Amino acid sequence: MCPFAAPKDLDPMPELPEVETVRRGLAPVMEGQVIERLEQRRPNLRFPFPQDFAQKLTGKRITRLGRRAKYLLVHLSDDNVLISHLGMSGRFTICGPDDAHAGLARPDGTGAHDHVVFHLNSGCRIVYTDHRRFGYMDLVPETDLESCKHLVNLGPEPTGNAFSSESLTLALRNKKSPIKSALLDQRVVAGLGNIYVCEALYRAGISPRRLAHTIAGKGKRPSARTERLVPAIRDVISEAIQAGGSTLRDYAQADGELGYFQHGFQVYGREGEACLTKGCTSSVTRIVQSGRSSFYCPSCQR
Repeated sequence: MCPFAAPKDLDPMPELPEVETVRRGLAPVMEGQVIERLEQRRPNLRFPFPQDFAQKLTGKRITRLGRRAKYLLVHLSDDNVLISHLGMSGRFTICGPDDAHAGLARPDGTGAHDHVVFHLNSGCRIVYTDHRRFGYMDLVPETDLESCKHLVNLGPEPTGNAFSSESLTLALRNKKSPIKSALLDQRVVAGLGNIYVCEALYRAGISPRRLAHTIAGKGKRPSARTERLVPAIRDVISEAIQAGGSTLRDYAQADGELGYFQHGFQVYGREGEACLTKGCTSSVTRIVQSGRSSFYCPSCQR
């Protein structure tokens, strides 16, 4: 399967569906296992590793893998949580006991950009690779997880019960920025990125140029646009998770497989191509908003 060709002006990074796909791939291999040894190949990624990072993780059992927004959460037996953000090019790869020195075409823990290797008591290795080093890892107590600097200001999960037309209306009511920018604000809804916002706005028939407060409307009840937008976001995220995410440049699942939601993009990356809405004769347009490419149909999205 050939990766989708991402727009050249944009550095796509793993969004919520990609991180959730990674979590689902790693969980059966990591949960219940002890980290017998952790190799930390450099002092920092985007930020320095926590002090004594390798020593603090060695000997700890992984009790559960979770996710919040775009963060992977590794819960440990000492009631600490390893928080990992993939940045632009970070990826985790599972290497089985028989994979060592097997000449793999994917990361195997021996590459120049394989920065962290988890050696599990099962014999498996989990390799963290990051060519650009925009990812990062931190270690926080479980009791401080929701209030830590990484998670404290995050909005509701787009597929959770807390995300609704009412909550989105309240979050957008006083925002003067374009709706595209507002939805990328992690305080409004957690985990959304450029790709899936473009796709959701297309499905909801909303222009990325429209100001966010006009989506909320003036009344107390959610507007028709908000009522369309919330299920569009939910559906796009759910479908992307089922498809294993979108493979653009660097993303791959934990087993090395590529996501394939990019083959179902309706607007993203389709500049100049025909709108897919039945009866529409317009073409997909690309504009740049806050340095990010926005793709939309100027006829269908108002």
